[in-house]
Amino acid sequence: MNIKESIIKKIAEVLTEMGVFTEGESSEQIKKIVLERPADMSHGDYATNVAMVYAPKAKKSPLSLAIEIVEKLKFGQENIEEFADIEKIEIAGPGFINFQLKNSVYRKSVADILSNGDMYGTNQSEQGVDSERKKIAFEYTDPNPFKVFHIGHLMANTAGESLARLAEANGGEVKRFCYQGDVGRHIALTMWGLRLMDVGIPNDDATISDKVAYFGKAYALGATQFKKLEDACKESGEVDGQGRANGVDFKKMEDEVRELNRKIYERSDVQVNEIYDKGKEWSLEHFEELYEILGTKFDRYFFESQVTKIGKEIVEANTAPKGASIFEESNGAVIFPGEKYGLHTRVFLNKDGLPTYDGKEIGLIPTKYDIYKYDLGVYVTANEQDEYFKVVLKSASFIFPEIIAKTKHVSHGMLKLTTGKMSSRTGDVITGESLLMDMIEQSLEKMKDRDMTEDEKKAVAKDVAVAAIKYTVLRQSLGRDIIFDPEKSLSFEGDSGPYLQYAYVRAKSILAKAKEQGIVQYVDMNGNSADVVDTAGVDGSNLGAMLKLEKTLARYPETIERSWKDLSPHHVANYLIDLAGTFNSFYANTQIVKVDDASSPYKVALVQAFSIVIKNGLDVLGIRVPLKM
Repeated sequence: MNIKESIIKKIAEVLTEMGVFTEGESSEQIKKIVLERPADMSHGDYATNVAMVYAPKAKKSPLSLAIEIVEKLKFGQENIEEFADIEKIEIAGPGFINFQLKNSVYRKSVADILSNGDMYGTNQSEQGVDSERKKIAFEYTDPNPFKVFHIGHLMANTAGESLARLAEANGGEVKRFCYQGDVGRHIALTMWGLRLMDVGIPNDDATISDKVAYFGKAYALGATQFKKLEDACKESGEVDGQGRANGVDFKKMEDEVRELNRKIYERSDVQVNEIYDKGKEWSLEHFEELYEILGTKFDRYFFESQVTKIGKEIVEANTAPKGASIFEESNGAVIFPGEKYGLHTRVFLNKDGLPTYDGKEIGLIPTKYDIYKYDLGVYVTANEQDEYFKVVLKSASFIFPEIIAKTKHVSHGMLKLTTGKMSSRTGDVITGESLLMDMIEQSLEKMKDRDMTEDEKKAVAKDVAVAAIKYTVLRQSLGRDIIFDPEKSLSFEGDSGPYLQYAYVRAKSILAKAKEQGIVQYVDMNGNSADVVDTAGVDGSNLGAMLKLEKTLARYPETIERSWKDLSPHHVANYLIDLAGTFNSFYANTQIVKVDDASSPYKVALVQAFSIVIKNGLDVLGIRVPLKM
């Protein structure tokens, strides 16, 4: 039992002794007692508002209840082994209780960090969180072949990868899934749009980027032109019996796209199949290049073509009057009547009997679960899909209640530039890929005068660009929209991913200098330590800076735990900025490497502890740390 748990347990015992809790409910009430780290360290190391929460039940004022709790805690403090690390307990404000730990606790935490190394703060270390190990499946990114890798895919990848890493840090067995639309109307529109292209399909010698860009342009042309002609027909208000208006034979166009869609589903046309197979292969190859840059490796890919038949059969089996009346027939299509449940109605099978996105999703749910019987399944998508998922998951809950009970949808906001929201359906678009590549170019320009080889510069530029984007996305709660400022996000100063990377590089530089000077640390990576608590020779001002850094480092495991419980990586991002700022202040005001200084070995150990924690935290965010910048 750690200090935090022992304090909570003892508070529950005191409230039971006072009659606020009954004996039977004490263990259940423990879960409701909140003990947090105050943002201001002068308010103690832990604080609780338990006196304010339970004052009405105790029939006392919050202050009176707080005084009584503190008196009982202090009375038994000497007999509580875990309380040996508590320096003092005091009341703050009208009913808050603060706990201050002894400085020796934080000196010991440095040894814990160095002993656990990369595992520090995770479920696999003694100081890490103590979560139940679960099988967790994450589905995220989900780019469609034949379409560009747009901003939404970049956002979903960033959020999903970080959540997956948080789950792993908290002891979860994680599988990463990616679901891709390799059949459907968007591909039919791509094939239809090929006729509008002024050049032929690239040959095999072309770059993969050019190959993918060709099909992306075909989709944009096809979708835009079709929508333009469709709108022209609707606006005319006069459509003859053949489906023609203003000289536009819309019925013919619609039939062409539907026929292409059918051929793609059935693979019944040799020429269409040849073009389709090339486009899909090129798209998937290109996505893998982007995943490599972003630091994601999926365990399994699912495709719409794989679940189309399954989804169709499940929907039909649950459509009245043939089966259970979960779905209904309506004007030749099959719908889920969402209005009955406070949602909206959506089509699951179209008039051609083909499943829509919704219908295919119904086929995906059992397919994923059969592959990996998870305890928790998480979808990560843009919040513009919130209503879609409400309908799909509600309909699926009647068919697969056990699976849906284990399913959660986490949505992220939209990333916007000064032009606002961006759509891959139009030709004038800033894609996720183009933003990533532009950030890499800007990063490379910043490092053009650095003392590195060209290959080193290119590698670091990728890591810095990814850090700039990911940190900007993850520094605030996932549901909020983001205004992306490329210049600020790439800054090596202030609130940015590259700033965090640079703090790590600075720490590694200090450690290299200490090694050159022959300064031996008090604590080695195996946990074998000389006297790590010995800070002889450190003057008073440096002790304050050291203690603040020690305290901040020790908060890391609880930050990881809280981030997973809240499904909010922004807790980690904000913690790392605070940690880097505390370290840089310590660095600016302390001579760390000094031969014949009795305190230097410990200060160097503290720097190494910092380098471990910030690297671990950045890894959770999916951000790599370069050795030079």
